[in-house]
Amino acid sequence: MTKFKNWLLGSGLLGVLLLLSGCVKSNSDGTPDTSGLVYRMLVVPLENFLNWMVQNFNWSYGLAIIVLTIIVRLIILPLGINQSKKSLVQSEKMQSIKPQVDAAQAKVKQATTQEEQMEAQREMQAVYKENNVSMMGGMGCLPLLIQMPIFSALYYTARFSQGIQHSTFLGIDLAKPSIALVVVVGIAYLLQGYISLIGVPEEQKKTMRSMMIASPLMIVFMSFTSPAGVALYWVVGGIFSCIQTFITNVLMRPRIKAKIQEDLKKNPPKQVVTKPIKKAEPVQQKQVSQPKNKNKNKNANGRNSGKQQRK
Repeated sequence: MTKFKNWLLGSGLLGVLLLLSGCVKSNSDGTPDTSGLVYRMLVVPLENFLNWMVQNFNWSYGLAIIVLTIIVRLIILPLGINQSKKSLVQSEKMQSIKPQVDAAQAKVKQATTQEEQMEAQREMQAVYKENNVSMMGGMGCLPLLIQMPIFSALYYTARFSQGIQHSTFLGIDLAKPSIALVVVVGIAYLLQGYISLIGVPEEQKKTMRSMMIASPLMIVFMSFTSPAGVALYWVVGGIFSCIQTFITNVLMRPRIKAKIQEDLKKNPPKQVVTKPIKKAEPVQQKQVSQPKNKNKNKNANGRNSGKQQRK
């Protein structure tokens, strides 16, 4: 299931790249095609909002992008925390049904016919269903999906907005890629991945480490190929992700784990996998035991024959 999560995240981020590469067309002189739906519905409103903040508060475009990111992340923060809480609950429940899941998986591997394999798979699905556990582990991509339109709009705004084209932030040209911001983005999301491993069982850590590396690499790649204004968005987003992960994984996980353990004492997991797992017949033991008997007989015969000769 973790491989599926990695694939889903990777394909989602790849989809963003494809979206960004083909949504807004450029004219022959390099100016954007203003008749496109994405440009009119996303880029123009975002550019107007950034211009409004710059003009009314006398801010730089870099500061305006930071404020925009904070607004977006504050809006989706409750949703992200709620989704992380559900994921933690499902993760703790998964641990309680793991013996049954392992037994069902063993039956699938040991099945000799298609009927036996299908029966074992139905048994595995029943384990999840009867114990109200999601096979997806409570995974949700809604926070990421909500950010996609904002990210897409900011990408083209940073490319085509005249204000951002001639703006700098801390000496960084917001219209061109910035290695410094890319490095900060990588550090922020690696730190977020490290925090996500705190308090996680060792078995889960092994499967989560690949996710810990894959996600920052994809975001770093997107930041490296985007204007610095977009990378600035990911920097602030990475800081928010660290805060959110600390809240859910360090502060909330111990309480959720204690509550789940208390609930499991009152309502133990329903036993679904009841049939014993088939064991291979000890054919080799019989084959090995036969020569030993022959040796004993030979030794016995040898001793008896020796006695008879002495007599």
